[in-house]
Amino acid sequence: MRKITLSLFFTTFYSLLSFSQTIVSTTPQNRKVILEEFTGINCVYCPQGHTIANNIKNANPNNVFLVNVHVGGFSTPGAGQPDFRTPFGSGFTGQAGVTGYPAGTVNRTQFSGLAQNGGTGTAMNRNNWTNATNQILAQSSYVNVATTASINVSTRVLTVLVEAYYTGSSPVATNRLNVALLQNNTLGPQTGGNLGDQYNHQHRLVHMITGQWGETINTTTSGTFVTRTYNYTIPASYNLVPAEMGEFEVVAFMAESQQKIVSGNGAAATYTGLISNDASIKEVKGISDQCVASVSPKIEIQNYGQNNLTTLPITYSINGGTPQIFNWSGNLAPLARQVVNLSSISYNLQASNTLNVSIPTDGNNANNSGVTSFAKASETATSDIVIKITLDQYGSETSWELRNSAGTVVASSPTYADAAAAGEYPQPDVNLTVPNDCYTFIVNDSYGDGMYGAYGFGGYQVFSNGNVIPGIEGGNFGGSESKTFGVNNPLSSSEFESSAIELYPNPTTGVVYFKSNYNADVEILDLTGKVLITVKNISNNETINLNGLQAGVYLAKFMSEGREEIKKIILN
Repeated sequence: MRKITLSLFFTTFYSLLSFSQTIVSTTPQNRKVILEEFTGINCVYCPQGHTIANNIKNANPNNVFLVNVHVGGFSTPGAGQPDFRTPFGSGFTGQAGVTGYPAGTVNRTQFSGLAQNGGTGTAMNRNNWTNATNQILAQSSYVNVATTASINVSTRVLTVLVEAYYTGSSPVATNRLNVALLQNNTLGPQTGGNLGDQYNHQHRLVHMITGQWGETINTTTSGTFVTRTYNYTIPASYNLVPAEMGEFEVVAFMAESQQKIVSGNGAAATYTGLISNDASIKEVKGISDQCVASVSPKIEIQNYGQNNLTTLPITYSINGGTPQIFNWSGNLAPLARQVVNLSSISYNLQASNTLNVSIPTDGNNANNSGVTSFAKASETATSDIVIKITLDQYGSETSWELRNSAGTVVASSPTYADAAAAGEYPQPDVNLTVPNDCYTFIVNDSYGDGMYGAYGFGGYQVFSNGNVIPGIEGGNFGGSESKTFGVNNPLSSSEFESSAIELYPNPTTGVVYFKSNYNADVEILDLTGKVLITVKNISNNETINLNGLQAGVYLAKFMSEGREEIKKIILN
């Protein structure tokens, strides 16, 4: 009787056990791939590695999971660059035997003839990842892994459920369960990829929830069911890089000790704790130095509400001027983001300028406004400029171009050559005569280490009247740098008169518009020469109110670019 009862007990126990799992399959499966890519932000060939990895995942969307680890010299941030590194990267690369970047491991497994530099480590160059992936996907696995993740936005608590089921027995007594937290869609610098600071970094490792090498699992025999729930509070940022809600995923995997990964799985996080309506100005994009009195701002909005966001009036102004409203429409799902290009706005250009942006009140007013400041660009009063270039040892990496306000290239570099050793290599001056306009000088280094450093003391300078235009020089940069300046040569009398400076309508009933390609000071005088109204630094399409004056004939005196012009205006 005791044997029957005991047998019934275990039969019932295993039956309950077999049905207690909720998300993991109990049917034998092939191994899934965990591709750990070791990358950086100043890495010429890393974008090629990202493309290869993404192509592998796209070909096997449910069986390949990417973990991008920023580590090594190419991940070290320069001045003003974000720090995407984690405390875990050096341990991973040390174990993998990484000798160059980008590198990758596929399930931390050694593949004959595929290791970097003919070594014996698990790190491989990017051209071998596809081969290794195909080998892993063809192999059976003795353990299946499944995971889900949920984040409460109000508390920032991440809850991860991981289940594992052993369809066979592990060859080692203990395994290690690992859970990696990744963040997607982080814009940042990248030397390769030709996107400058707007490169989109994906699958970026921010934390190992189970520590460097995972949690030890002691029961690894066939029929074993493992379930773990992890709660982790996501900080506001990692190394001062914002931790953005809506961009997280987890990858869970089982490994034999800290080396060979048997199999794994991944899941995008779902989100709870959202309020009904919460539109956010996520970011007001920075504006470069300006030398024109109009600009088209860019902002990023995000929907923090439960409901889709379909309309949003956006109010913006510069330097306290007349506000302008842009009526955005679209369809943003909860936590989705979008960059919005606002319509051009005119303003009085000052040495320092401030753009303010706001949206209407909603369930959370703490994120309904944003601001950015920008400066007036340096200016030269001569049309003759000189571009001086000094190369470092690797001159072939350097190129430059000069663009006008329309984006047209008005001058560009020749093809430069490398030198035998580090040093300074002055190039022939480039002499240009350019019309009044706003110009941007853009210099590039294809390797991403600028022109000044270990390989020589190169740099660039733009001169006028024998002096460097203030701020238009440099050399110690990464992959690219741009500087804006204005050419504002005083107009001749004929040029001033042909610029069509006027007030309209004329005659007028009170309000007149200023029309000109140039800013001006305007005085309204009576016929005796008495100044009645003065307006400083007025720009195109701004208005002057004459309603306080009696009907009659007045004089409008325009003063701009060192010249004056007087025109008659009739007030009815």
